[in-house]
Amino acid sequence: MGPAEIEALFTRGDGQYLFARWGRPVVPVVFGVDDASLAVFKGAFEAVVALAGHRMAETDPELGANLMVFCFRDWAELLEVKDLGRLVPELPALVARLEAAGANQYRIFRFDAAGTIKAAFVFLRMDAALAAMEAETLALAQAVQVILLWSDRAFDGTSPLARAGERVILRPEIGAVIRAGYDPVMPGVARDPSHALRLAARVG
Repeated sequence: MGPAEIEALFTRGDGQYLFARWGRPVVPVVFGVDDASLAVFKGAFEAVVALAGHRMAETDPELGANLMVFCFRDWAELLEVKDLGRLVPELPALVARLEAAGANQYRIFRFDAAGTIKAAFVFLRMDAALAAMEAETLALAQAVQVILLWSDRAFDGTSPLARAGERVILRPEIGAVIRAGYDPVMPGVARDPSHALRLAARVG
């Protein structure tokens, strides 16, 4: 991918360039799935974190789990999750907005004082479209979309995944951007578009 393509991946709808990666080990937990799907999700997170050269852990000292995935049938179910409103401010207003939009997924990130990712919340309303997806595909797509703070438009009209025969895989160019973003010499947070040039040099 060239610098302009990479810059677009981290340029938000308001024109602001913003890149951030995880600043601590990732500790995922998944709610609302059976044991088989839970194993698939955890496997996907492990694979993408390993690709990045980052780390996972058994527990986060501040939050316990810092990557929470909720799978459910109706947005209103989120209002019944104990203490979720404490973790996600203005949860009722958010639920109302997502219901009105007919959304089937939403991600929220939390950041530490340095600006790196310290927590992420993934909400998946299992409508017909998501329910029809293979668990491996759904899990891999979510893992990719939380490993970095991508633009809110990064994957509009396209997917970070591709089909290779019978398997669904991460698009190699997206995998290369993830690896470059976690290069130890690269900053954990960047707001200047020149950062995309540095990523492109490492991808190349």
